[in-house]
Amino acid sequence: MRESLFHLSQDRHTSIQSRIREMLVSAILDGRMTSGEALPSSRRMAQVLGVSRNTVVLAYQELVADGYLVARERSGFYVNDEIDAARPTRDDDDAAHVKAAPDWASRFRVRPGELESFEKPLDWQEFPYPFIYGQVDQALFPIAAWRECNRQALGRKWMDVWTRDNRSTDDPMLVSQIKSRILPRRGIHADDDEILITMGAQSALYIIASLLVTPEHRVATEDPGYPDLRHIFQLRTPHIRPIPVDEAGLPIDDRLADCDYVYVTPSHQCPTTATLPMERRQALLARATEHDFVIIEDDYEFETNYLGAPTPALKSLDHNDRVVYIGSLSKTLFPGLRLGFMVGPREMIREARALRRLMLRHPPTNNQRTAALFLALGHHDSLIHRINRAYKERWQRLGEALERHLPDAARPSTFGGTSFWVRGPERLDSEVLAEAARAEGVLIEPGRLMFAGDDPPRNYFRLGFSSIPVERIEPGVEILAGVIGKLSA
Repeated sequence: MRESLFHLSQDRHTSIQSRIREMLVSAILDGRMTSGEALPSSRRMAQVLGVSRNTVVLAYQELVADGYLVARERSGFYVNDEIDAARPTRDDDDAAHVKAAPDWASRFRVRPGELESFEKPLDWQEFPYPFIYGQVDQALFPIAAWRECNRQALGRKWMDVWTRDNRSTDDPMLVSQIKSRILPRRGIHADDDEILITMGAQSALYIIASLLVTPEHRVATEDPGYPDLRHIFQLRTPHIRPIPVDEAGLPIDDRLADCDYVYVTPSHQCPTTATLPMERRQALLARATEHDFVIIEDDYEFETNYLGAPTPALKSLDHNDRVVYIGSLSKTLFPGLRLGFMVGPREMIREARALRRLMLRHPPTNNQRTAALFLALGHHDSLIHRINRAYKERWQRLGEALERHLPDAARPSTFGGTSFWVRGPERLDSEVLAEAARAEGVLIEPGRLMFAGDDPPRNYFRLGFSSIPVERIEPGVEILAGVIGKLSA
């Protein structure tokens, strides 16, 4: 047997036994080990890999149980003869098929790949000063509590919840927890049939656009604002109306009069973090009724408020079913969870549920039940208190550092959030700044893509603080200010 085939991966998060299994399964399924071929003895394999013989034996026995290997008495372990029968055959005439491929470029109805989006480095944790927005501080997350909730969710007691096909229904426990634990904090009261679980807030936005927007509709958005929201609606209509925000968020004026939908982030405007005051909220609702438009409220950071009680959600003030409310669990738990929810009139939610069924049926039920248990057992509330204490300190420290090293460049947010929106010198290009700062270990988010239009300002950028240790904030800002000084000289 060619011993050069056998190399263990360096994944420190996976057990040696699992890495041996992965190594052998890959070799078998890739055809590098053929049907009936003998494996090295457990003693020899242990020597080659530099591991315990017992670990190798356990891995071999596990692969026998799963049908990849067979054990022959007093002979050893061999690749199962049935593997070749299950392995797909390769067509040597692939080139001929490629010649007959359709002209895909002419068939695309839309080209989402041409829409620019943020590219966040996957290795952001390797940088000493990661002012990255939307990531979590793993040290703050109660991994043991989440693991226990996951263990309970996957137990036999609730096996029927996560193994069956629920078609279009959601986990009733999660819906109940959102209705009783999360929505009341925003002043919202909703029935079960007015709530839909989504694959994050962005999934909710896509469902709304697909369900409600046609090429004739006009959609008002904030400028600067969430770029993927614009992209989603641009796939449906060319009539996107960016409205420049001010120090209080979205202005409420006649520019909204002939719109069909208005998208707004009232709690913490994205990206400026301005909070829409009560007078504007009431004025927006009044105009929605007067001019017959629907408000899409994206309450993406409603849990991160550090200076007193947050302003009530628009949805809590809505008495005419004019507001569709979007919330996210991914912002307070972790972005990889991809769980959010939508609250709206039951007629609209019914159709959104049917559309979701055609798209993905429903979000994974095991994740729904785990999140439901996390809420029900009080872990979510504890996490909110923990991250608010930590984020408040970072929010204050970043504000002080900006005032010291980049005075008058950033306006503090009204209540909190997890980022600062910074205006650099007029001639600064924040994308050039991002590259230069990255070379110094500082990660920032250039602001150009936040703006609509063909000639957006280039001197704005965003500094997130949810994933950077508090002691690194001041040094990181000082380095960033030095880089800005060099670029502006």
